[in-house]
Amino acid sequence: MVYQTIDITHEGAIDWLTLNRPERLNTINPLMCDELQHYFDGLQRSAAVRVVILRGAGRVFCAGYDLKEADGVSAGPVAGMQVQRQVSEVFLRMRRCPQPIICLAHGATTGGGFAFALASDVRIVADNVKMNVAMVKVGLTGCDVGISYFLPRAIGQSIAAELMMTGRFIGASRALAVGLVSEVVSPEGLAEAGRAMANEMLKTSPMGLRLTKEGLRLAVDAPGLEAAVALEDRGQILCASAGFFKEGIAAFQEGRPAQYADDI
Repeated sequence: MVYQTIDITHEGAIDWLTLNRPERLNTINPLMCDELQHYFDGLQRSAAVRVVILRGAGRVFCAGYDLKEADGVSAGPVAGMQVQRQVSEVFLRMRRCPQPIICLAHGATTGGGFAFALASDVRIVADNVKMNVAMVKVGLTGCDVGISYFLPRAIGQSIAAELMMTGRFIGASRALAVGLVSEVVSPEGLAEAGRAMANEMLKTSPMGLRLTKEGLRLAVDAPGLEAAVALEDRGQILCASAGFFKEGIAAFQEGRPAQYADDI
């Protein structure tokens, strides 16, 4: 598939996924939804890609949905639901894909752009970032494209309710203080920070990294400690049985980087 609204650059085991509609502030439209669904679906079958870095071209990360192409949402319950699901499916596929996603956000990160950040596994933001739940300001609810699921789990019920019920902006300093983001850097330092994080992830075993993402995703909704531990136990034995534990110990004892098999 030849993409028109996103750009994919391969850097070894890292994919740089760039939202590429800078003339429209990287706003989401139906074509972008189709292209992102296609890309994230393909990651399910890609062992070569181990980490995805998500960023936006131009002066902002993503200013939400393109309001010039949003008429379908108001086209009635049947057609409207089809349009809505076209968008929400993107975020479901982001969570399903086995590769960790590092989001690099700068400038406006609003509405669906905020949801892109929330659906990612790690968020690194520029000091000029401005994030908000924009939907609630245009007659819709603040519960959209996974935000009602991701946000309270990231920062707690009270602050999530504040942001979702008012559409207030949250900047870099507060986002770091409440644990919404991992790091704040200058806009010029985003790529370097993302690459450094990705390279640390690449030092882990291929299976171990994927099972860590899966384990985190499932543990969030686990019915109790026993279910989470059962999943953890299986993951550890799978990695050990694949030889990764033995190699990791040997590398540690010999003071060298571990050499894990590429296949999982």
